[in-house]
Amino acid sequence: MIKREDNGTKGRFVIYDNNEFAGEMIFTWAGNNKFIIEHTEVEEKFNGKGYGRQLVMAAVEFARESNLKIIPLCPYAKSRFDKDETIKDVLF
Repeated sequence: MIKREDNGTKGRFVIYDNNEFAGEMIFTWAGNNKFIIEHTEVEEKFNGKGYGRQLVMAAVEFARESNLKIIPLCPYAKSRFDKDETIKDVLF
């Protein structure tokens, strides 16, 4: 399960595995129509389950639904955008 938390300046997407914190992707708003993905991290015990990718895809879905753009400064998020042509429509 992924939840989005947002205080209007910063936020994060959090992923849980059986109600246990498994990882997060932290973002910062850059104006009203774009946000910066700053950091993505998955707890070591959950590595290999694709949770990092799921966090990036949750951000992409949120951006599409809200007509937003993403600036991926996080190396992991940037690599996902570089590898997947289908999500480049939300890049700033």
